[in-house]
Amino acid sequence: MFIRNERSMKEFIRYYPIVSAILVIHLALWIVDILPIGFFERLYDLGVGRHYQIHKGEYWRFITPIFLHGDLMHMLFNSFSLVLFGPALEQMLGKWKFILAYLGAGVLANVATFLINPSFMFSHVGASGAIFGLFGIYVFMVAFRKSLIDAGSARIIMIIFILGLIMTFIRPNINIYGHVLGFIAGFIIAPLVLNKAKRYYPVRYRRSYQDEGDIQFNPNRWKKRGKLSTKLRQNPVAVTIIVIIILAILMSL
Repeated sequence: MFIRNERSMKEFIRYYPIVSAILVIHLALWIVDILPIGFFERLYDLGVGRHYQIHKGEYWRFITPIFLHGDLMHMLFNSFSLVLFGPALEQMLGKWKFILAYLGAGVLANVATFLINPSFMFSHVGASGAIFGLFGIYVFMVAFRKSLIDAGSARIIMIIFILGLIMTFIRPNINIYGHVLGFIAGFIIAPLVLNKAKRYYPVRYRRSYQDEGDIQFNPNRWKKRGKLSTKLRQNPVAVTIIVIIILAILMSL
C-alpha cells in the first residue's frame, strides 16, 4: 500500500487527484510565505492558527493552518508523509470521503487543541493533525477492518505510527495536541468513511490494456520492470526499515 509504482507524475496525478492538489497547495503557500511581498505576508498571516484571533471570531483559522507550514523541511516532511500514506486511502475511500477524512481530522484536531489549550499566545501551522488523522484511519483498519489491509502494511503503519508518536513527545516545538488529537479524530471518523470501502490495489493491477495493430501485450513485462518493487512488497521488514530510516533522517534535520 505504501510503495509507489506509478510510472510518471502524470499518472500519479491521474490516480490521486486530491493528494496531488493538496501537495500543490502546500508548495504554493510555502512559496507565498517566503516571498518578500507585503500582500503575500498578510495573506499567510491570515491563515495561521492564532488562538488570540480565534477568540475574536476568526474561525476560519481552524481550517487554514492545515495547509501552511513553518519552514521548508516542515513542508517537505508533511508532503512526503501525505505521498506515502494518502494515495491508498484516496483510492479506497473515493475523492469526497478522503477530503472529509483529511480535513475532518485536521479541523477536529485544531478545534480540540483550541478547547484544551485556549491560551491567547498559542499559534500553530502544519498538516500534522490531518496526517495523524490518516494514521488513525489506518490503525482502525488494523484493529477492526483487517480485510482492508494486508499484514505487511499493517506492520508498517503500526511501526511508523509508534515512531511518530515517540518523536512527537521528544522533539521540541511540536504541536503535541495536534498530533495526538488528530490521530483520535481520524480513529473516530474511520468507521464513517470506511463504510463500503474497497481494498487497495496498486496502479499496475488496475490498468486496462488494448492491443494496437500487431503490437501485443507481454504479460511478463511488468514482472521484469517491477522486480525490485515486487521484492520489497514480499519483504515488509525491509520496507519498514527503509521508511524508518527516511523518517529519522527527515525528522533530525
